[in-house]
Amino acid sequence: MNKARGVKAAAVMLALASATLTGCVVAPAPGYYAEGPVMVAPPPPQVEVVGVAPAPGFVWIGGYWNWVGGRHEWVAGRWETPPRGYHAWVPHRWVPYRGGWRLQRGHWR
Repeated sequence: MNKARGVKAAAVMLALASATLTGCVVAPAPGYYAEGPVMVAPPPPQVEVVGVAPAPGFVWIGGYWNWVGGRHEWVAGRWETPPRGYHAWVPHRWVPYRGGWRLQRGHWR
């Protein structure tokens, strides 16, 4: 009889967990830039000192202004190794868009 209660309790807990997770919504973190127009022009790029690559084959990915929490926030540059089959980095850039600005994300080419 005790085993039957344990199974029943486990089934109830599973049903409650399922009902709770059914209403779960995954949303971007607050301040996430969602590619829409930004009405504030980005500041000029910051000057970054690019040192020596940590090893042969690394490519410098320059920093850029991101839009976070209603303001531009600098994202520092970094060294990365390109994915197999890619060799060049196309940098992030802000372009005019619907009376404001839109960030075109950088990507490997």
